[in-house]
Amino acid sequence: MPPNVRCSTCKTMALNDCRVCKLERESLALEKKASKSSKLPCKYMSVGCPMTIPFYLKWDHETYICDFRPYKCPYAMSCCSAHGDIPFLVAHLRDAHMVDMYSASSFNRHYVESSDPLEVIKATSLMLSVFHCFGQYFFLHFESFYLGGEPVYFAFLRFMGNHSEASNYSYSLEVGPKGHTQTFEGIPQSIRDWHMEARDTFDGLIIYRKDALSYSDKDNKKELKLRITGKIWENQQNNSNDDDDEDGLFESSMGTNVGCVDISS
Repeated sequence: MPPNVRCSTCKTMALNDCRVCKLERESLALEKKASKSSKLPCKYMSVGCPMTIPFYLKWDHETYICDFRPYKCPYAMSCCSAHGDIPFLVAHLRDAHMVDMYSASSFNRHYVESSDPLEVIKATSLMLSVFHCFGQYFFLHFESFYLGGEPVYFAFLRFMGNHSEASNYSYSLEVGPKGHTQTFEGIPQSIRDWHMEARDTFDGLIIYRKDALSYSDKDNKKELKLRITGKIWENQQNNSNDDDDEDGLFESSMGTNVGCVDISS
């Protein structure tokens, strides 16, 4: 009797006798066994991934773990869906998001804001810059937001590459006049991490507004002026090379490491 005209009881009893149903169940069992024992190459093998992964772990590896997977656009102020390798993202940030590009390992960044606290929210996209040095790209992020009802200013550096490479570099940020400076030193975060992770952990230079006002030009009460200086270096870098970088001249095009650049917003 065809299965579609059997009652549920008879249909269940007939499953063990049906050659078609037996075949389907045997195939499913073989598929489950194969998925646990077989290994497949990562789909990013063509761009360098050497891994072979169990079938049931392949999706997780390719989506979250593989160092050769595409990078997401690190631009913080939009839900940009662009993704690709680092050269693509550098061009994308420059052309699509109008982010400034500099060849420098040290910099002076000037930030000017109205004395009106409500202007804080307008500053979040004003200080996004890419720096090229040591053959790598670094993404400087500066934003202002409210923390506990008080405006704060936050700056940090992101490495345009994987976590393992980011640990090869360090950076420092400094604000304030001599004798009254506030500094931060750390390892840049990889752009694999969401930029909000740096804010949530305060992994950067955070300046409360009361401190920012004390660092500003006291003769001008209508504007808040901050001058943030920064420096990037290789953790294994030779000191003599480091000194040479300080004496370099600024060039607007990307290329050789050329020292310090002064940037005004």
